[in-house]
Amino acid sequence: MFTGIVEEIGILKSINGSTVTVQCKKVLENTQLGDSIAINGCCQTVTSMTSDTFSANVSDETFRITNFKNMKSGDFVNLERALTPSTRMGGHIVQGHIDCVGKYLGDMRFEVEDSKYIVYKGSITVNGVSLTVAKLNGNIFSVAIIPHTLENTNLKNLKVGDLVNIETDILGRYVEKFLSIKNNRIDENFLLENGFM
Repeated sequence: MFTGIVEEIGILKSINGSTVTVQCKKVLENTQLGDSIAINGCCQTVTSMTSDTFSANVSDETFRITNFKNMKSGDFVNLERALTPSTRMGGHIVQGHIDCVGKYLGDMRFEVEDSKYIVYKGSITVNGVSLTVAKLNGNIFSVAIIPHTLENTNLKNLKVGDLVNIETDILGRYVEKFLSIKNNRIDENFLLENGFM
């Protein structure tokens, strides 16, 4: 689990088959093999390390659903280590499980195929950065971003047409699942049965 507060911008050194290697410094502090690091918001397991790199094995599903398939050596990537019990929750609850890619339209506007879990003034992660949806019009949304966040993430390098990883807020998916139970009927019995009363 992550917060969507980027700790460092790393440099993609290579993608060889299913192995991705990232050059970085800060996120390697106290990191061990098997730890999770989000790369552009996508949770990856550290499989090897050097003094200034780590590698992870990327699944076929990750290549299919994220912007990893379009990345190349030299690309800048947003990095965040997984939460620890003492970590401040500065962003929102981020799983590191990417829902889709979005296309950058300029001026912090993005287009996705399906916006059903995107909510005006709700939380969203773009390349692993916790942001607030400022506007939503069909499948196009824009985000509010402060200069500090822009300067300290790879969002400052976006060009029109670039693909970004999108993770919507998990709460929407849980609410949808919850409401589909019992034919969308929530009554006192339902609340009692599910521990809400």
